[in-house]
Amino acid sequence: MTLCHATRTLSSPQDTADLATRIAEALSPGDCLLLEGPIGAGKTHFSRHLIQSLLPVAEDVPSPTFTLVQTYDVPTGELWHADLYRLSSLDEIEELGLVDAFDTAICLIEWPDRMAELTPMHALKLRLALDADHADTRHLTFTWNDEKWHPLMDRIAND
Repeated sequence: MTLCHATRTLSSPQDTADLATRIAEALSPGDCLLLEGPIGAGKTHFSRHLIQSLLPVAEDVPSPTFTLVQTYDVPTGELWHADLYRLSSLDEIEELGLVDAFDTAICLIEWPDRMAELTPMHALKLRLALDADHADTRHLTFTWNDEKWHPLMDRIAND
């Protein structure tokens, strides 16, 4: 498989929310998004809007920083939102049941570097970077090697 990249500049929090909603439309059980970037880059903001756009009834979408995992019932099945920042071992990740969810749920993983060899190879990686000159601007880099992401990347590249 070939490693592919695409980039996008998001000039406001609303741009980030809109992109999350567009991506959500294409997700199905077994899809995994890995959200990377420093604290404050917008990983949870992106996740919150993606999740809210999939929920049939609006509800609060808290950060899973302290609960580690939040699960939601969406029309296509389960969605898992995990924040692995506080984890320090692979055993802790396995105890969460996250590895099993990769096959059956839509998974949004913040701080995926904690997963090491448990990282699903079919995932779409989204790296958010801060812009030193514009506080609301984010630079987003997508990385993937599974061809299933090509249609989504083609669609959002033309937005």
